[in-house]
Amino acid sequence: MMRRARPSEELAEAPLDRGSKVAFVLSGGGNQGVGQVGMLRALIEAGITPDVIVGCSAGALNGAALAYAPNLTGVARLASVWGDLKGSEVFPGSKFTRAWSVVRHGTHLFDNGGLQKVIRTGSAARSFADLSVPLRVVAADLDTGDEVVFVRGPLEPALLASAALPGVFPIIEHDNRRLVDGGIVNAVPLWHALCGPCDKIYVLNVSHSSGIQAFRSPLDVVMASFSHSRNLRYKLERRHVPDGPEIFEMPHPTDNRELFDFTGAEGIIEEGYELGREFLAAQVERAANSHAVQQEAWTNKKRRSKFRFGSGHAATGHERAAS
Repeated sequence: MMRRARPSEELAEAPLDRGSKVAFVLSGGGNQGVGQVGMLRALIEAGITPDVIVGCSAGALNGAALAYAPNLTGVARLASVWGDLKGSEVFPGSKFTRAWSVVRHGTHLFDNGGLQKVIRTGSAARSFADLSVPLRVVAADLDTGDEVVFVRGPLEPALLASAALPGVFPIIEHDNRRLVDGGIVNAVPLWHALCGPCDKIYVLNVSHSSGIQAFRSPLDVVMASFSHSRNLRYKLERRHVPDGPEIFEMPHPTDNRELFDFTGAEGIIEEGYELGREFLAAQVERAANSHAVQQEAWTNKKRRSKFRFGSGHAATGHERAAS
């Protein structure tokens, strides 16, 4: 089922009843989504597991795999999918066939068979009901510009819609709507986590990591431009974060590859893992130091209170003796 985006309502449909209240927010980012795999490994190894996952585009694909198997086995399977993925599978054909595709289809350059392969090999889940962790998948209504959120029903059309980069992949017709990549309205869907009953939110944002030095295709220019525009909302939301939940933005690996390049996945995953591991270790140390400071302050306060009480008691005794 697909709904208009009402964050508090959407998260309320999946009660967080496992004790801790942790949300993972996974951004879009195309082939740069591979960096999220290393971040996820670092989080799971640190014992941090999500109570809800909110994903967009490539982040939704990664999020669905983790929601099915929220453990290191699930992360390893996801790493294998990205490691085996080739640009020719996601973007099949030559420049000639791409041009012919525009003439023949009119709306997109590539079919989405490669994306289907990623979805089907990432996990055995076929519907939201198959997932172990509640998942929210962000897409966009091409006709109205509405942000919509998938919360139940078949999983594949939701993920295909969320990753349907406009003009690149086919428009997904589902639930009487024409849907495209959620990144055009909310590439880093933080707000859906902020409006839920979450204590901690871990943001895995790779949508700002584009640093292409040379533009080799029109799509490189589109993606670089898209990267700037789609992060504007996220920056605004970060400025207006309400009091309450802690937000941890995981550091992202360097990724200067062009859109069609899926090589070097293992190295990017490893960098994302090492950066994430160091970041989380620093958070633990910071929390420990903060706790130590608070403990010392509490101890000192207790000592001062005891001293005041002792002085008063002795005086009272002296007064009684004198009388």
